[in-house]
Amino acid sequence: MIRSLLPSDFDAILQVVNSAAQAYKGVIPDDRWKEPYMSADELREEIEAGVQFCGWEEGGNLLGVAGIQALEDTTLIRHVYVLPRYQRKGIGTKLLEYLVGLAKTPEILVGTWADATWAIRFYEKHGFKLASTREKDKLLRRYWNIPERQVETSVVLRKISSF
Repeated sequence: MIRSLLPSDFDAILQVVNSAAQAYKGVIPDDRWKEPYMSADELREEIEAGVQFCGWEEGGNLLGVAGIQALEDTTLIRHVYVLPRYQRKGIGTKLLEYLVGLAKTPEILVGTWADATWAIRFYEKHGFKLASTREKDKLLRRYWNIPERQVETSVVLRKISSF
Protein backbone atom coordinates (compact mmCIF):
# COMPACT_ATOMS: atom_id res chain seq x y z
CA MET A 1 0.00 0.00 0.00
CA ILE A 2 1.19 3.53 -0.77
CA ARG A 3 1.09 6.13 1.96
CA SER A 4 2.57 9.52 2.71
CA LEU A 5 5.65 9.20 4.85
CA LEU A 6 5.90 10.92 8.21
CA PRO A 7 8.77 12.27 10.30
CA SER A 8 8.60 8.99 12.23
CA ASP A 9 9.56 7.18 8.98
CA PHE A 10 12.85 9.09 8.67
CA ASP A 11 15.16 6.20 9.61
CA ALA A 12 13.23 3.74 7.44
CA ILE A 13 13.52 6.09 4.43
CA LEU A 14 17.28 6.27 4.92
CA GLN A 15 17.51 2.50 5.22
CA VAL A 16 15.61 1.93 1.94
CA VAL A 17 17.60 4.58 0.06
CA ASN A 18 20.98 3.40 1.26
CA SER A 19 20.22 -0.28 0.73
CA ALA A 20 18.88 0.21 -2.79
CA ALA A 21 21.63 2.68 -3.72
CA GLN A 22 24.24 -0.07 -3.35
CA ALA A 23 23.38 -0.85 -6.99
CA TYR A 24 25.26 2.34 -7.94
CA LYS A 25 28.51 1.25 -6.27
CA GLY A 26 31.07 0.56 -8.98
CA VAL A 27 28.71 1.92 -11.66
CA ILE A 28 28.67 5.64 -11.05
CA PRO A 29 32.01 7.48 -10.99
CA ASP A 30 34.07 6.60 -7.93
CA ASP A 31 34.38 10.27 -7.02
CA ARG A 32 30.58 10.52 -6.70
CA TRP A 33 30.12 7.40 -4.53
CA LYS A 34 30.08 7.71 -0.75
CA GLU A 35 28.98 5.69 2.26
CA PRO A 36 26.29 6.13 3.25
CA TYR A 37 24.96 7.11 -0.15
CA MET A 38 22.54 9.53 1.53
CA SER A 39 23.30 10.87 5.00
CA ALA A 40 20.67 11.87 7.55
CA ASP A 41 21.66 15.51 7.03
CA GLU A 42 21.15 15.18 3.26
CA LEU A 43 17.72 13.64 3.74
CA ARG A 44 16.78 16.44 6.16
CA GLU A 45 17.91 19.02 3.56
CA GLU A 46 15.80 17.34 0.87
CA ILE A 47 12.71 17.40 3.09
CA GLU A 48 13.36 21.01 4.08
CA ALA A 49 13.67 21.89 0.37
CA GLY A 50 10.15 20.56 -0.18
CA VAL A 51 10.62 16.94 -1.23
CA GLN A 52 7.54 15.04 -0.06
CA PHE A 53 8.04 11.31 0.33
CA CYS A 54 5.60 8.49 -0.08
CA GLY A 55 6.31 4.84 0.42
CA TRP A 56 5.17 1.33 -0.34
CA GLU A 57 4.47 -0.56 2.84
CA GLU A 58 3.63 -4.21 3.41
CA GLY A 59 3.14 -5.82 6.79
CA GLY A 60 4.31 -2.67 8.55
CA ASN A 61 7.61 -2.69 6.62
CA LEU A 62 8.67 0.08 4.27
CA LEU A 63 9.82 -1.59 1.03
CA GLY A 64 10.09 1.38 -1.32
CA VAL A 65 10.22 5.15 -1.25
CA ALA A 66 9.79 7.96 -3.75
CA GLY A 67 9.71 11.72 -3.51
CA ILE A 68 8.03 14.52 -5.38
CA GLN A 69 9.00 18.18 -5.41
CA ALA A 70 7.08 21.03 -7.02
CA LEU A 71 9.44 23.72 -8.28
CA GLU A 72 8.46 26.80 -10.25
CA ASP A 73 6.78 25.48 -13.40
CA THR A 74 7.77 21.82 -13.13
CA THR A 75 7.58 18.77 -10.91
CA LEU A 76 10.60 16.69 -9.97
CA ILE A 77 10.44 13.00 -9.14
CA ARG A 78 13.14 12.41 -6.53
CA HIS A 79 14.77 9.44 -4.83
CA VAL A 80 12.84 6.44 -6.12
CA TYR A 81 14.27 3.40 -4.34
CA VAL A 82 13.04 -0.11 -3.58
CA LEU A 83 14.76 -2.55 -1.25
CA PRO A 84 16.84 -4.93 -3.40
CA ARG A 85 14.96 -8.12 -2.54
CA TYR A 86 11.64 -6.47 -3.51
CA GLN A 87 12.78 -5.03 -6.83
CA ARG A 88 11.17 -6.17 -10.07
CA LYS A 89 7.86 -6.77 -8.31
CA GLY A 90 6.10 -3.60 -9.52
CA ILE A 91 6.66 -1.48 -6.41
CA GLY A 92 8.74 1.16 -8.21
CA THR A 93 6.15 1.33 -10.99
CA LYS A 94 3.31 1.83 -8.52
CA LEU A 95 5.22 4.56 -6.68
CA LEU A 96 6.13 6.35 -9.92
CA GLU A 97 2.58 6.18 -11.26
CA TYR A 98 1.26 7.50 -7.95
CA LEU A 99 3.64 10.47 -8.04
CA VAL A 100 2.88 11.24 -11.69
CA GLY A 101 -0.77 11.36 -10.65
CA LEU A 102 0.08 13.90 -7.92
CA ALA A 103 1.96 16.25 -10.25
CA LYS A 104 0.35 19.64 -10.63
CA THR A 105 2.37 20.64 -13.70
CA PRO A 106 2.34 19.11 -17.18
CA GLU A 107 6.14 18.76 -17.14
CA ILE A 108 7.66 16.11 -14.88
CA LEU A 109 11.43 15.67 -14.65
CA VAL A 110 13.62 13.00 -13.16
CA GLY A 111 17.39 12.95 -12.91
CA THR A 112 19.59 9.91 -12.59
CA TRP A 113 23.15 8.82 -13.20
CA ALA A 114 24.10 8.46 -16.87
CA ASP A 115 25.65 5.04 -16.21
CA ALA A 116 22.60 3.72 -14.33
CA THR A 117 21.16 2.21 -17.50
CA TRP A 118 18.57 0.17 -15.56
CA ALA A 119 17.14 3.37 -14.06
CA ILE A 120 17.04 5.09 -17.44
CA ARG A 121 15.22 2.10 -18.97
CA PHE A 122 12.76 2.10 -16.06
CA TYR A 123 11.78 5.72 -16.65
CA GLU A 124 11.68 5.31 -20.43
CA LYS A 125 9.35 2.33 -19.99
CA HIS A 126 7.00 4.72 -18.18
CA GLY A 127 6.94 7.37 -20.90
CA PHE A 128 9.90 9.55 -19.90
CA LYS A 129 12.23 10.74 -22.67
CA LEU A 130 15.91 11.60 -22.34
CA ALA A 131 16.71 15.30 -22.62
CA SER A 132 19.56 16.33 -24.90
CA THR A 133 22.91 16.96 -23.23
CA ARG A 134 22.55 20.72 -23.58
CA GLU A 135 19.02 20.69 -22.23
CA LYS A 136 19.99 18.30 -19.42
CA ASP A 137 22.77 20.62 -18.27
CA LYS A 138 20.40 23.58 -18.23
CA LEU A 139 17.68 21.67 -16.34
CA LEU A 140 20.05 20.23 -13.73
CA ARG A 141 21.54 23.65 -13.01
CA ARG A 142 18.09 25.25 -12.75
CA TYR A 143 16.12 22.73 -10.71
CA TRP A 144 18.66 20.65 -8.79
CA ASN A 145 21.19 21.73 -6.19
CA ILE A 146 24.02 19.37 -7.15
CA PRO A 147 27.77 19.72 -7.75
CA GLU A 148 29.02 20.39 -11.27
CA ARG A 149 30.60 16.93 -11.41
CA GLN A 150 27.19 15.40 -10.85
CA VAL A 151 25.76 17.53 -13.67
CA GLU A 152 28.46 16.08 -15.94
CA THR A 153 27.65 12.47 -15.00
CA SER A 154 23.84 12.61 -14.91
CA VAL A 155 20.91 12.58 -17.30
CA VAL A 156 17.45 14.11 -17.13
CA LEU A 157 14.33 12.45 -18.40
CA ARG A 158 11.12 14.36 -19.08
CA LYS A 159 7.49 13.44 -19.29
CA ILE A 160 4.77 15.77 -20.43
CA SER A 161 1.60 14.71 -18.70
CA SER A 162 -1.94 15.59 -19.67
CA PHE A 163 -4.29 16.39 -16.84
